[in-house]
Amino acid sequence: MLYGGVAGGGLELRRLDGGGARLTGRFPYNQPTELAPGRFEVIAPRAFAASLAQGAGIYLLAGHDFDRPLASRAAGTLELTDSDEALTFEATISDATTWARDFLAAHGAGLIRGLSPGFRVAGGGDRIDRDGTTIRRTVFAAELVELSAVTRPAYDHAQVEARRWTAQSPDLNRIVMRANHAYRWR
Repeated sequence: MLYGGVAGGGLELRRLDGGGARLTGRFPYNQPTELAPGRFEVIAPRAFAASLAQGAGIYLLAGHDFDRPLASRAAGTLELTDSDEALTFEATISDATTWARDFLAAHGAGLIRGLSPGFRVAGGGDRIDRDGTTIRRTVFAAELVELSAVTRPAYDHAQVEARRWTAQSPDLNRIVMRANHAYRWR
């Protein structure tokens, strides 16, 4: 699974009476981002529609870490809405865990403003176009696994996001080993 992010789609936090917070955010579609010199990626409208329709177990995480969940669809604390313009979410975050309190404090200090979706692209779910030395990947269908609140998203137009891309050459992405899985980070 690959990750990317956006810082401009909107991430808003409202404190709740009795502790915790309500977090909202959006990941805009059709916003090209340059992931590396000459290498662009676009997430097409409703690319995550199948995952949302299936009721997939999607999580909101702190920094793409499944050991630091903030909300989930299964727990009834994460609501996702898909449109032609953006994937939006609303999450209720309890302050019952240390990582949730850490996230809320970091967000309050202005340190975490990005959104990054984590997803997998199956065969046929994307198209790669080449124009000279420029490569543009368009993702049409992907399995959304999680959304993450991050400090440095790859996408400048969204806040709190992630993607998967099988690179054509090893220098495109840095490979990180974690939990016996290879992850590519942007």
